[in-house]
Amino acid sequence: MYSAKAIIRLGSWSGLRFGVKRTYATTSYSTPAPRPSRITDADVHAARSYCANLLQKFDSPSYTLQTFVPPSARDAYLSIRALNIELARIPDLVSNPTVGALRMQFWRDNLTRTFANTPPKEPVAILLYHALRSLQDRHPGISTSVMKGWFMKVINAREQYMDNRPYTSMEALETYAENTYSTLMYLTLAALPLHSMAADHVASHIGKATGIAAVLRGLPLLAFPPPPNHHSKNSAFGGGGSGARQGSVVLPLDIMAQAGVKEEEVFRQGADATGLKDAIFTVATRANDHLITAREMLKNLQQGKDAGHDFEHEGEEGHQYYEPSSKGHSQAEEIEHGFGVLMPALATRLWLEKLEKYDFDVFRPELRSREWRLPWKGYWAYSRRSI
Repeated sequence: MYSAKAIIRLGSWSGLRFGVKRTYATTSYSTPAPRPSRITDADVHAARSYCANLLQKFDSPSYTLQTFVPPSARDAYLSIRALNIELARIPDLVSNPTVGALRMQFWRDNLTRTFANTPPKEPVAILLYHALRSLQDRHPGISTSVMKGWFMKVINAREQYMDNRPYTSMEALETYAENTYSTLMYLTLAALPLHSMAADHVASHIGKATGIAAVLRGLPLLAFPPPPNHHSKNSAFGGGGSGARQGSVVLPLDIMAQAGVKEEEVFRQGADATGLKDAIFTVATRANDHLITAREMLKNLQQGKDAGHDFEHEGEEGHQYYEPSSKGHSQAEEIEHGFGVLMPALATRLWLEKLEKYDFDVFRPELRSREWRLPWKGYWAYSRRSI
């Protein structure tokens, strides 16, 4: 379904070169640019091509699903998803944790400069800057400060697990998924713009399901990582001078203990390790529960009913809702406006169904192939407004 190690935080890819040349600003990380970079139409076009190529190679579902995002927000969507891929690739592109932390800081500073209207000459920053300017042109006076905070939350969550440490519990995994995949969806909704508790609430559950599924999808690639590229020994991330790389099993520790899974047995026996399929079933069930909840909420909201339960993140940063609905729109109208952003639910559902088909053997190579049904399934789901 996804290219290997695509957008997952587990992802680690050697650097590829695309047709678009990347030129990084020379201003030091912590110093704002003295004047706005001169961004031309050619720069924006090249940045758009770069981000689209990045998605096509590493995150084919997001590339396919972009067609359902309103055109006015598509540049924002591409830049948001491209940044997620850039962050996911950092562990394999750096030589040690210190350099990895510096690279994370590089992206924090890029975003700070971009939101200060002084973007560096870097493709993701250029396209995001263009998208923000377009948003402000369409809606004069709109604030984007919440979006900046959400971007920083994504970076912080990625950095926390950059060393592939295990999740201490199922709840810790859900928190990671909320701070990454759910937050990516909040960012895209904000680019529409749509500030809606109903839409955010559904997006929260979909993002958690997607993030949990991403961890499962990437488990084989972390347990048995490929050799590091010749540019980096990557010893600080589990490699050694001999070129070997230490694997890791990042299932929640409480679920592993409950199912009797031992990391050493996974390394020796792979899918046949004691309790592994049971643990994967338990984790996948939690992801599916979030999809079921989102589907039931969506049906209720489309019918003008209440969502069915409170939004657990209401009151947190970016989730203050002072009126029942924005600008007098009903919750059903808000869901209709933001429905295209919710389409990742479909890609996640198709992958979980395939996982069940293969008896929760996450090592099956079929689970890492592209989902050829997604384009027409997506069109069908979007036309029916169902996930």
